[in-house]
Amino acid sequence: METEDRLRLAEVFVSITDPRQPGKVEHDLVELLVVAVSAVLVGADTFVEIELWAKEKLDWLQGYLKLEHGIPSHDTFGRLFGLIDPGEFEAAFRRWVSSVVPALGAEIVAIDGKTSRRSGKVDATPLHLVSAFAAGAGLVLGQRATAEKSNEKTAIPQLLSVLALEGCIVTIDAMGTQANIAQAIRERGADYVLAVKDNQPILADSVRDFFALFKAAPEKTPHTVAETVEKDHGRLETRRCYAFDQLACLHRAEQWPGLKSFAVIESERLANGKLSTERRFYISSLPAEAARLAYAARQHWKVENCLHWCMDVAFADDQMRARTGHAAHNLSVLKQLTLNLIRLDPTQRKGGIKARRLIAATSDSYRAQLLRML
Repeated sequence: METEDRLRLAEVFVSITDPRQPGKVEHDLVELLVVAVSAVLVGADTFVEIELWAKEKLDWLQGYLKLEHGIPSHDTFGRLFGLIDPGEFEAAFRRWVSSVVPALGAEIVAIDGKTSRRSGKVDATPLHLVSAFAAGAGLVLGQRATAEKSNEKTAIPQLLSVLALEGCIVTIDAMGTQANIAQAIRERGADYVLAVKDNQPILADSVRDFFALFKAAPEKTPHTVAETVEKDHGRLETRRCYAFDQLACLHRAEQWPGLKSFAVIESERLANGKLSTERRFYISSLPAEAARLAYAARQHWKVENCLHWCMDVAFADDQMRARTGHAAHNLSVLKQLTLNLIRLDPTQRKGGIKARRLIAATSDSYRAQLLRML
């Protein structure tokens, strides 16, 4: 992946408005944000840890930043992150990502939400961030927090409206299977593969009934099929994807913009001598090509394994207790930025995210390479 034109961190943050009162500012906003990114990169997950690491590495940081007044307290970091407009912070994040990945091509973009469980307060719900994840590149493309007393169905269209998705395939779990979301995806020049569950009960029943008739006499119904077999940890799993274009059999197919096909993925798992079967349903604006639809559905799970899991295990997101203003939101975005930095590692070091954060903590040169300071 070409990354030579990647924006430097200082250039990423210059578009963010300083929310502090003029005349009462000792520390430069951009410098503090660069310090915070550097600290999170090496393993700091809280504002206290950011302060402690930065003070220990002040000489190194001053090789790249002025930091005329040194490192502020963790309270200062917390207040600043609580005041920064999260919309501007997200926009700066997307601007940087667009410089890294200027054209996604046929990338699978998985959209899914995650709750930072300990970020809630007595009078407010925990932060729930909906993220767009480029499954092939392993990069977060953008995010949007759900509003108070709202859910992903309102946040997803807002996120879609600011992403460059032309030529991509967008995958969303059942929560996002809404006609207006399908329309928003098509308006961005992308295709969709949307899961159908009981949140669309009549649609799901129409697919289920059609598939039951198909299984009774498969030779009578035009279709395509693709099969994969995986054996791991004593479990044998066979997945078959059946794709169809008989849209007249679906409930209110006309309400889905650009709809061309629907699919059933049948998974058979054999473990400990017991066989279990699961069926998952999808609708798509792609042609009824089983292999392509199965691949898109499978790639969607990378948002769980390569983003949500990493945020919890490597960045302790579920343990985050930042609760002042927008602090939790902005710190989560900062951690996603740092995750992208590690995934863009030009040296291709071995090891997982946690291991590479450890290397960045011990190696000044490796840290500088990831931050593009050199």
